[in-house]
Amino acid sequence: MVTLPNRARGVKVLKAVSSPLRLQLLNLLFDKGALSYTELMNCLKMNPNRDAGRFAYHLKFLLKADLVEADVEAKKYFLTDLGKMVLDVADRVEKKAFTPKSMLVRTSHFTLEEFDQNKIANSLIKEAKVPPELAQKAAKEAEKRLIKSKTKYITAALIREVVNGILIEKGFEDYRHKLTRVGMPIHEVTAFIEAKDRSLDASNVLSKAGQNVLGEYTLLNIFPRDIADAHLSGSINIDDLGTWILKPSEVVHDMRFFFLNGLKLDDVAQASLDPPKSFESALAVALNVLLHSNRETSHQQVFSCFNIFLAPYILGVNEATIKEALLLFILNINQHAQVTLEIDFSVPKRLTEKPAVGSKNLNSKYGDYAKEVRLLADLILQVYSEITAVKPLMNPRFVIKINSDIINDENTTDLLLKAHTLASQHGMLYFANIATTKENASAVFSSLGTKLLSDLTEDWETDTLRTGCLGNITINLPRIIQEAEGDKNKFFDLLKERYELAARALGIKYSILKQFGKSSLPFLLKSTYGDSYFRLENCSRIINFAGLTEAVEAFTSKSINDKDSQTFVGEIIQNISTFRHKIGRKHGKRLYPAIICCPEASERLAQLDIEKYGIAKVKFSGTRDKPFYSTSQRLKLKIDPLTTSTETLGLIQKLSELTVGGSIGIIELDTFDVSPSALLDLTRRLVVSHQPLEFFTYNRVVTYCRNCKKSWFGIRHKCPSCGSISTLGTFDRFNST
Repeated sequence: MVTLPNRARGVKVLKAVSSPLRLQLLNLLFDKGALSYTELMNCLKMNPNRDAGRFAYHLKFLLKADLVEADVEAKKYFLTDLGKMVLDVADRVEKKAFTPKSMLVRTSHFTLEEFDQNKIANSLIKEAKVPPELAQKAAKEAEKRLIKSKTKYITAALIREVVNGILIEKGFEDYRHKLTRVGMPIHEVTAFIEAKDRSLDASNVLSKAGQNVLGEYTLLNIFPRDIADAHLSGSINIDDLGTWILKPSEVVHDMRFFFLNGLKLDDVAQASLDPPKSFESALAVALNVLLHSNRETSHQQVFSCFNIFLAPYILGVNEATIKEALLLFILNINQHAQVTLEIDFSVPKRLTEKPAVGSKNLNSKYGDYAKEVRLLADLILQVYSEITAVKPLMNPRFVIKINSDIINDENTTDLLLKAHTLASQHGMLYFANIATTKENASAVFSSLGTKLLSDLTEDWETDTLRTGCLGNITINLPRIIQEAEGDKNKFFDLLKERYELAARALGIKYSILKQFGKSSLPFLLKSTYGDSYFRLENCSRIINFAGLTEAVEAFTSKSINDKDSQTFVGEIIQNISTFRHKIGRKHGKRLYPAIICCPEASERLAQLDIEKYGIAKVKFSGTRDKPFYSTSQRLKLKIDPLTTSTETLGLIQKLSELTVGGSIGIIELDTFDVSPSALLDLTRRLVVSHQPLEFFTYNRVVTYCRNCKKSWFGIRHKCPSCGSISTLGTFDRFNST
């Protein structure tokens, strides 16, 4: 039985909360914590002279009911546990009496649930680590605002917005940051779905939408604030942001690994491909490697020594069979993966004594298959020529390895002429000069311009195969020029700051892939005999530079080839070389500077600078409608005699310290006809001259007609053959860099 004193106390408590003013006072202490006598009066908007007696009466009532207690030393009042309990009961009574029965919430799990204030508090505690008392206060305030708004349709996203607004108002920005919801506005999703771009089919829409969400997550939850802000503002560009925490940018394969071990395709079904015994099965293994790795690679996959490693499998096979298998392989790649195939016209010295995997003769070396290596190269060029007769082939891309020995070898003359026939017609081949330096003899190149040297352990197999490029961050050089305001010392201080910022971001990517790669890269990091296939720790980390030409010309107000400009270029190179070695010791040995094609970065950074500083103050390339910063080195051909700009060649050579991680020289053929022999002669001079080009390609703008299956050099607005307009397409690999 309850005693009379307890009943009397209960009545006193109920009387205490019967006054709206006293209930308001209790809520103030709950929301704001301990407050002084004056602070309470001010919050209640009471006049100290006029309302002092009334206020003292109500406060004293709460003190006697043990709902409020005074801190004598601090001269402040605070809620007792009983006071908090009374407020909780009052809230429940109010909700029971006034909350609409139809207040349902559509959750992110696609269910309808009755609104519950406690779920808000629990989410705050769980997701943002908000202290329980603050979480309860925010949840209570959110409920009040939602009820007051009389919103008929409540979603979890709306509740999150309201809660975030409350946290911002109370000064808890760090908690709000952790609660930020990642996603896409309905307008952007609608734009994807309704896009007329042919490349945005259903799977691409899903991929692009997913990458947008993951990119937002990476900026909000993975990067420190300074790195995220640098990307958003346009000081740097983090390439492949949507896959940054999931995949490396490029992978260089060693086909011998799979030719020896076969290929396990499915852990559940125990499906596998055995080590191949024929040319067709070897290509099948190679294709499956590409398909599986494609899910775990952001950009390019590279097959180094492609025709060398396949050479033992074509011994005794007729050419028609080889050609048919190659055609099917190339067409399959074209549909499914971005691939670079390195083609050698001879067996390099480093491979001549290596055991030939796939040979029936266990004692044979790759050096024994020089004839088969050239035959495969020849048939690959034939197949490529037949495919591109109608329409340029975007993928795969072929890198032809050359040096002075190959250029002058009678056995490779026909192959070189065929390669330059293709280059003169479509400009689709890449040439890697492996004789420019000693390290280049074993270098691996991708068509994007990135390269790997044997500079880590001096073992070319360990340094260049079964590894790749971790990621690429582009530094906006013209932005630094703007911020430096003509102060050269400030320019180099900012350049060092951005370089280290990029290095830190690449280090974060490595740490995440190292920690979680077994989940996101199950194929690449699968162990065989205790050794994982992909050597993540050996990947290069690329710091790319956009707008070198524009930055130098903006700073000096002179052409890039002017003496003063060249002096400034030399200072930039010297400083970046110093940064590379100092910062590399802290953030990784393979932290490479580069100037490689990156259309997305070059366009985005230029556009952001124009928006920030105005089009009149920004030095850019392209047009006002489509501005960009240079991320490649372009050379124009001179017809008679057929040469390239010696000034540009000299600049490319000077930039070698700035392009350790890669670069590409783009030689424009424009619309004129160039004979294959003349182009080969130019290549010969580029390879053996005192200013040799390391990696270059001949670019050709081609217009093709899907109706009559014909193509022409240059841009055409009407098909010269059938007169069609709507069936024309234009192809230019480097139309914006």
